[in-house]
Amino acid sequence: MFYKYLITLLISMVPFIELRGSIPIGIFAYKLNVFFVYLISIVGNIIIIPIILFGIKKILKLLEKVKFTKKLVTLIENKGKKAGNKILKSTKNGVYYGLFLFVAIPLPGTGAWTGSLAASFLDLDFKKSFISIALGVITAGVIIFILSVIGFNILK
Repeated sequence: MFYKYLITLLISMVPFIELRGSIPIGIFAYKLNVFFVYLISIVGNIIIIPIILFGIKKILKLLEKVKFTKKLVTLIENKGKKAGNKILKSTKNGVYYGLFLFVAIPLPGTGAWTGSLAASFLDLDFKKSFISIALGVITAGVIIFILSVIGFNILK
């Protein structure tokens, strides 16, 4: 049983899947306790935020020097810059509020990874970015949790 919780945690840390995948997988596939699945998914998704905010630019600079990872680096940089520009264009109440909303709405490509990439490429304040993204993750988690529990009960 422990390994199922561990896998759920790890899934929540995977780019583009994040808690949008870990919560339904933990509930539907592994039949785990819905509240533990929610908490583990939130923790896993929040863990990656400081890693990206602190280190993504350094990691990308190193990977850019490797011939076969240049395209991946370009893809990641473009994704981060595109998300950053999208947030800047749509924010009237402040960039951190926009960052929160960007992460909180659980659509493909709008999670903690992309929000952290955007904050990093916009050179935003670490603490404010972390709080905005973490609150966005918690909000997105609540939305996915509710949809998953409703779906689980409908399918019973």
